[in-house]
Amino acid sequence: MKLLLSLSMLACTMTAMAETESKDSVDINKPVFTVIKENPITSIKNQSRSGTCWDYSTLSFFESEILKKSGKTYDLSEMFVCNKNYMDRAVNTVRLHGDMQFEQGGSAYDVLYILQNYGICPEEAMALPGAMYGDTLNNFSEFFTVMPAYVKTLATSGAKKLSPAWKNGLQGIIDAYIGKVPETFTYDGRQYTPKEFAKSLGLDWNDYISITSYTHRPFWTEFPVEVQDNWRQGPSWNVPMDDMARIIDHAVDNGYTIAWGGDVSEDGFTRDGLAMLVDTRQMQDKEGSDMAKWLKLTDKEKKEKIQKLGVNVPEITPSQEQRQKEFDNWELTDDHGMLIYGKAKDQNGREYYMVKNSWGKTGEYKGTWYMTKNFIIAKTMDFLVNKNALPKDIRKKLGI
Repeated sequence: MKLLLSLSMLACTMTAMAETESKDSVDINKPVFTVIKENPITSIKNQSRSGTCWDYSTLSFFESEILKKSGKTYDLSEMFVCNKNYMDRAVNTVRLHGDMQFEQGGSAYDVLYILQNYGICPEEAMALPGAMYGDTLNNFSEFFTVMPAYVKTLATSGAKKLSPAWKNGLQGIIDAYIGKVPETFTYDGRQYTPKEFAKSLGLDWNDYISITSYTHRPFWTEFPVEVQDNWRQGPSWNVPMDDMARIIDHAVDNGYTIAWGGDVSEDGFTRDGLAMLVDTRQMQDKEGSDMAKWLKLTDKEKKEKIQKLGVNVPEITPSQEQRQKEFDNWELTDDHGMLIYGKAKDQNGREYYMVKNSWGKTGEYKGTWYMTKNFIIAKTMDFLVNKNALPKDIRKKLGI
């Protein structure tokens, strides 16, 4: 009996020790999120080794718009958009004798333009990404070695006249790498052209506007944000930073998503699904290091220290002046496109936007990034949104 009692007491002691050890091992700095608002989205996609975030994020935005309006789920073809957009961009580059960047990137406006002018098709109506060169996902390495060289040779040839044949040659390269755009296709038992299919989605393309916030242009007016990938010169409404923030909140709170474009090159943007507007001066104090030591750290070491602090990372409060300064100094750059679709808060009460990425189901949150409000407001280049998602007073000021 004594032996049984001793064994029982030992078991209880070991269990208690295990529970204590388990509690002690919990990372109290790791974010624990509570969802405030989550709007419906379509599946997480993977742009893989291609600079097509602008395409994936904006088509995802329109898929969410369709889902909100009709309850129907679509998987629209990113390669349809790429096919049309790269041809248009090449024509413009040649027209300007090469005095324009020809790269993989683009803007949300490009996708809207393609939908309006060329239509769209479902994913199944074109070759799957990577299929044309024996891969399972996009890999534009070879594609964007061959195509820019072709375009540059023509654009800078110094010829007095070009034949129309060069377009056929370029279209052949595009089709060979990402698939040919179908003239007609069948979807759910009905035949469509790309334009007919786009019309059948039930969206009014005139409902969509771009928003930004800079002081080098007058507020409450439109202008094309001066970044290289905005080669179509798509206009954005320029509003004060606080109103830009209000638009994002109002849109998400009222069931809308946002096609966001901005800067993710900062130390506070991690590959694990978090983004914070890190106050590096306070970080130095927390780490017990001076400015010189902090600056000597590698990007990896900085990110490790930031990740270690988790929800206790100190943040900067964004300002209109800082946004402008960073834009003018090339610090606020046009890096990445994503989809804002919800709001959450951590255990300290800090608020975040829930953002859908296009890197597959990666990171701590399987393809979703939790990006603080401070980060989003400070690092927004511009974003596409349904004009009906704007607060009434802002719509009135814009006259839309």
